Amino acid sequence: MAEQDLRTRIQEGVFLLDGAMGTQLIARGVEPGRCNDWLNVELPAMVTEIHRAYFDAGSDAVITNTFGANRYALARHGCADKAFQINQAGAQVARKAAGDQRYVLGDIGPTGDFLEPLGTLRADDVRAAFIEQVKGLLEGGVDGLIIETMTALDELEVAIDAARSAGNGLPVFASMSFDKGGAGFRTMMGVDVPTAVSKMLSLGVDAIGFNCGTASLEEYIELSKAYIAEAKPSNAKIQVFAEPNAGKPELQDGQAVYRVTPQEFGAACTRIRDAGIHILGGCCGTTPNHIHAMAQTLER
Repeated sequence: MAEQDLRTRIQEGVFLLDGAMGTQLIARGVEPGRCNDWLNVELPAMVTEIHRAYFDAGSDAVITNTFGANRYALARHGCADKAFQINQAGAQVARKAAGDQRYVLGDIGPTGDFLEPLGTLRADDVRAAFIEQVKGLLEGGVDGLIIETMTALDELEVAIDAARSAGNGLPVFASMSFDKGGAGFRTMMGVDVPTAVSKMLSLGVDAIGFNCGTASLEEYIELSKAYIAEAKPSNAKIQVFAEPNAGKPELQDGQAVYRVTPQEFGAACTRIRDAGIHILGGCCGTTPNHIHAMAQTLER
């Protein structure tokens, strides 16, 4: 683990996360559709190289390559029984890149299905799957846990409960994914910003945020202001984090393409910082160049 406690560090000014993992793997020759999480075991040097690239770009923390490493998501690749191993390996390769001066956040993403009664998953089973993931990440040496790209409050609550109950007291970050439509910012399941912020605050996490979605840079800045407006009056100490995509994706030959340049991304992140958010990173379409531009723009 890092020498300085993560909870202390995130209260001390700007704290930079990393950018996208999947597109960096594809850029290194990994075929789309493979089980990226299994690469922690199969090709650890490649994953470590990506983590190091983000640290070299200016990241204070990297997020483990375990977004889809719960047993439900892994089952789609025939790897459900390898969940603990994959999460442990993902934390270990990130820890190798971080050393003891910088930080590793263990990544927990959604199952890709719905809990009862909307879907077929039982809450107790999903909780057990997330606990299995948390235990592997802990064994690998993470400094904290980050729950990302959630769209449903029930799954978010189960994931946070698992992280807090099995996380050995480590800090927990929690994030939901929003799009903007006629009713304002909503998740795919219809959750608005006030409801999301209120729920995350009530569950006692250390940082609340947003990531991914299909917003433009201007909309991410607007979303940042909405988060701050809801969060800060309720809890002055709560940290808010932002992981925007490199703009709104465009479809080209069946693939999502992100056209925001590193310089444009860095400029937008300065406005997000000025809105009151001091933990920043990137999601889909962002690269080490985007993180480097962000770091430079924020005078790191």
